[in-house]
Amino acid sequence: MYKNSKVAVIIAAAGQGKRLGAPVPKQYLKIGGEYVIAKTIRAFEDIDEVDYIFVVTNDDYRKLCAEIAESRGFSKVEGIVAGGSRRQDSVFNAIQEINAKKPGVSLVLIHDGARPFVGKDVILNVLEETENTGAAVACVAMKNSVRRMGPDSSSSTSVDRSDYYSVQTPQGFRKSMLIEAYDKAFDEGFAGTDDASIVEWAGNEISIVDGDYGNIKITTKEDLPMENRVGTGFDVHQFAEDRKLMLGGVEIPHDRGLLGHSDADVLVHAVMDALLGAAALGDIGKHFPDSDEEFKDADSLKLLEKVGKMLEENFYSIGNIDVTLIAQRPKISPYIDEMRDNISAVLGIDRTRVNIKGTTTEKLGFTGREEGIACEAVCSIYR
Repeated sequence: MYKNSKVAVIIAAAGQGKRLGAPVPKQYLKIGGEYVIAKTIRAFEDIDEVDYIFVVTNDDYRKLCAEIAESRGFSKVEGIVAGGSRRQDSVFNAIQEINAKKPGVSLVLIHDGARPFVGKDVILNVLEETENTGAAVACVAMKNSVRRMGPDSSSSTSVDRSDYYSVQTPQGFRKSMLIEAYDKAFDEGFAGTDDASIVEWAGNEISIVDGDYGNIKITTKEDLPMENRVGTGFDVHQFAEDRKLMLGGVEIPHDRGLLGHSDADVLVHAVMDALLGAAALGDIGKHFPDSDEEFKDADSLKLLEKVGKMLEENFYSIGNIDVTLIAQRPKISPYIDEMRDNISAVLGIDRTRVNIKGTTTEKLGFTGREEGIACEAVCSIYR
């Protein structure tokens, strides 16, 4: 309880996140191994002054949201509410849920589900100002110069940026004020861009509280924090008669090829394992087992293409790939450029991000005895 007021938080997480271009809504992506929505809920769960949390989400994700809340032990989550067609409808659904389940609530904070980095100070400052004035919004000053587009869109004028603020959440309101504003908006067909605009339109003043530049809203890929990873791959194949020698997708003239279930392209296999390892997606044995006839004599470049798509589905991009082929024979220097072209084309990256080199073991070990070829690869990926 905050002073003498019961506090409920509405986390608005019903958006589709189409601008991000993700296969799931942005609040159900993971950052650092944790769901965005879980990070957001925890920010309020850990604050003593917050009594209840209501999450509004797309109806298709209510079950997942409930499972996340339960598995994380979020004790303050009182309801997973189905969202509406607009944010305004979603928040109104949550307000009604609060009235039904927790009628004693007097202060309501509304926060974007895709703002997982909100800090305790910002939340408490908004809460205190809401108690004092009835309506408060977290905002930050504009950093960049601001211009206003003219009416014909062909000209613009400079405006004083000190007069403008960028609006964040949470936004806090006395529940009675919020309900009156929403009822009036629905009755008169007004659509606001956020909750503060609705409450202001209904005739109330809004106080500004210092926000935090780190309290970003994840809207596009550029808003996601950069995550860098490194992976290594190692593979070995023995020589065999009557087999083509495929290295980096290039058929190399040699008296023997390599033994394997697929085309045994040891170089490409090492690259695949490095990429899968960096993304924590297992290894080639998991995705392309030698017990599966589908992959018998398979073109390893085709398998590498599948690995590249797995990385894309998990929002990883490739930084660079560095490969060392270990063989006494054959010499690969005449074919390196073509190998680089093959790998970069399949993965959709510039060839300058792929490096391939060969070495020998000075006739030591199984590669020195020309019993087989080994390859190791190192890669960096990011998202």
